[in-house]
Amino acid sequence: MKAEKVIALHKIHEAAVVHPMARIGKDVEIGPYAVIGENVVIDDGTKIGAHVVIDGWTSIGKNCVIFPGASIGAEPQDLKFAGEKSYVFIGDNTKIRECATVNRATGEGEETRIGSSCLMMAYTHVAHNCVVGNNVIMSNAATLAGHVTVEDRAVIGGLTGVHQFVKVGRNAMIGGASKVVQDVVPYTIVDGHPAKVSGLNSVGMSRAGIPIASRRSIKKAYKLLYRSGLSLAQAIAMIEQEVDSCSEVDHFLRFLRNAERGICRGRKEVGE
Repeated sequence: MKAEKVIALHKIHEAAVVHPMARIGKDVEIGPYAVIGENVVIDDGTKIGAHVVIDGWTSIGKNCVIFPGASIGAEPQDLKFAGEKSYVFIGDNTKIRECATVNRATGEGEETRIGSSCLMMAYTHVAHNCVVGNNVIMSNAATLAGHVTVEDRAVIGGLTGVHQFVKVGRNAMIGGASKVVQDVVPYTIVDGHPAKVSGLNSVGMSRAGIPIASRRSIKKAYKLLYRSGLSLAQAIAMIEQEVDSCSEVDHFLRFLRNAERGICRGRKEVGE
């Protein structure tokens, strides 16, 4: 009777290989030829497609969908990696499409993390030690190098490469086939090779429910940063003095103060 109860809790294809020590939640579906490792945790309602490989110390949240051919939790593509115990954490309601790859971290006890309600399209890559927020969209073949941080509601266009240690700010949008080597300021749109700022992500801010007053303050802060000719330090000081405070502006300033790689700058105007 006990065996019958366990079988009823989830639907595992007879051709799947699931380690007996893996922790599989209720109503989980695992397709044919999927391979689930010993230290994997899959929470309730998640669906794992055919030929998916989930390995390492990987935890996947509730109601996720992982499409055929994806590889989650494999060793990082990092010459410094020496077999240490490290992790991958994926939140609830995230979709990972065909042949995407998510590597676990380099460093004992370190982690690679993807938040909830994200969409990682086909052939996307999230490298070791990356931290990806909630509601992030990565379009086809977008790639994050190691130690990249992507904040909530960012959108990364297809075929884009993001350099290691870069930070992509909240509600930012990166155009397709861009080369991103410096931090992307929250609420901006960047594009190009290398990526340059082309404007504010007004549509993204509106869809995120940011109040109109806050959007006006962000627009003023943006103009001081990108249209005034001020240095970064001078722009921060002017924004602090002249722009009404709100949570979005506070985050904008905090991001600028912590931009260790420098920020993506604006395109030069015609005639400059």
